[in-house]
Amino acid sequence: MNATSRLNWLRWWWPALLWATLIFSFSTDAFSGENTSRVLIPFLHWLFPHSRWETLAIAHLVIRKCAHLTEYCLFGILILRGIRAGRPGWQWSWTFTALAAAAGWAGLDELHQAFVPSRGPSFIDVMIDTCGAIVGQLAYAAAVLLHSRRSRERRGVDSSEPIV
Repeated sequence: MNATSRLNWLRWWWPALLWATLIFSFSTDAFSGENTSRVLIPFLHWLFPHSRWETLAIAHLVIRKCAHLTEYCLFGILILRGIRAGRPGWQWSWTFTALAAAAGWAGLDELHQAFVPSRGPSFIDVMIDTCGAIVGQLAYAAAVLLHSRRSRERRGVDSSEPIV
């Protein structure tokens, strides 16, 4: 691979690589449930001063799981961006490759947590992460289809024709 092709590859993949590094940092002790509760529970208590502790603890858990979903939604899209490398459209093979990569990273992320004393691996988190990547792929596919339909309408092509 020459320098130009390496730079071109990096152009498309740097966001996914950076995000993967960020995800890895979220697997450290700094983002354990105990540590995030020190920030989120007081904030939730400030927002909802009459809530019971159990309710705040559940809200904290929901926020953490929504964070998993959101970070992998974006990660799946960034992986797809790298796979596409500027090529137009959308392909099933790109989607399945992006999903496999995101699910694989989710598994490695949970394996990493097995070695962090304040953390532990969770198959449920891998499933939540994978669902987030699926949501990202669906959102991307919908955006491509919508863009394609609008482009066809602007060119005067019958919008009832298949888009793919």
